[in-house]
Amino acid sequence: MSMMRFATKSFTAKRSAAKTSGAGTLGVGTHGVGTHGVGTLGVGTLAASAHGAVFGCTAFAVRALPAALAVALPLALWALPADAQEDRARQPVISVSGEGEASIAPDMAVLQLSVVRDAKTAADALSANSAAMTEVLAAIKADGVAERDIQTSNFSIFPQYRHFEPKDGVSRPPEITGYEVTNALSVRVRDLKKLGGLIDRSVKLGVNQGGQITFTNDDPAAALADARKAAMKEALAKAHTLTEAAGVRLGKVMEINENSARPVAQPMMRMAMAKDAAPAPVSAGENSYTVTVNVTFALEQ
Repeated sequence: MSMMRFATKSFTAKRSAAKTSGAGTLGVGTHGVGTHGVGTLGVGTLAASAHGAVFGCTAFAVRALPAALAVALPLALWALPADAQEDRARQPVISVSGEGEASIAPDMAVLQLSVVRDAKTAADALSANSAAMTEVLAAIKADGVAERDIQTSNFSIFPQYRHFEPKDGVSRPPEITGYEVTNALSVRVRDLKKLGGLIDRSVKLGVNQGGQITFTNDDPAAALADARKAAMKEALAKAHTLTEAAGVRLGKVMEINENSARPVAQPMMRMAMAKDAAPAPVSAGENSYTVTVNVTFALEQ
C-alpha cells in the first residue's frame, strides 16, 4: 500500500514535467513506478509514434511496390514478346515461286515380263510355267543382266471356273475347269542397246504377257541439282522484278521450300506377246526432272 501511494505521489509530482516535455520526462524519469510508467509510456508512445511513422512509410512502400510490380512486370514481360511479334507481323515480306527443269537421257530401263500358263491341274500349270521361266531367266542373264537386276514382281495361281445360268430358279455352283499360273519379272536393263533384243528373245522363249517399259536414271542427283539452281534463279529474278517495280529493296531470305517431281512411269507398250513377233524397236528419249521452290524474302524500305 505504501508503494502504491508513493508511486501515485511521484506520478503527481512529475506530471507537470511530463506535460512540459516528453523528452524531459523520458530523459529524467525517476525510480517511481508511476514516473517510470509515464516515462516508459512516453518512450513507448514516442517510439510507437515514430515506429508507426516509419512503419507507416514502410508499409506504404511495401504495399506500393507489389502494386507497381503487379502492373509493371507483367507489362514488361508481355510487351517484349508482343512487340517482337508485332514487329514481325509488321515486317514487310515478299513470297515468290520458281520452277526449274533439267533433262537427261535415261541410262536404264525397267522392263516387266510375265509368263502365263494354263493347265487342267495346278501342278501341270506350275510345271509348264516354271519350265518357260527357267529359259527366260537364262536368256536374260546371257544378255549380261546381273542377278541383282532381276526380281520376281508377282507370282499367282488362280483356278479357272465355268459358270452356269440358273435353271428353274436353281443356281448351280461354278465348276473348276483348270488353273492359271502367272510368274512376273521386273528386269532392270542398264545397257539400253540390248533392250529390243532381250524383249525379242524373251517372247520367243515363253514370255506371253507384259512388255511395260519405264525409262529412268540410276542416279539423277546431278539433274536434280541443276533443276534446283534453275528454280532458285527464276525465283530471285521474280523477286527483283517485283521489288524494283514497287520501289523497295530486296532483303534477306526468310524461308525456302522445295517440291520435286521425278518422271512419271510411262508404259511404252503393253503386249499380248506372240512368238513370231519382230524385234521391238525401242526409243529412250529423255527424262525431265522438275523442281519448284517457294521463297520468302524480307523487304527493306
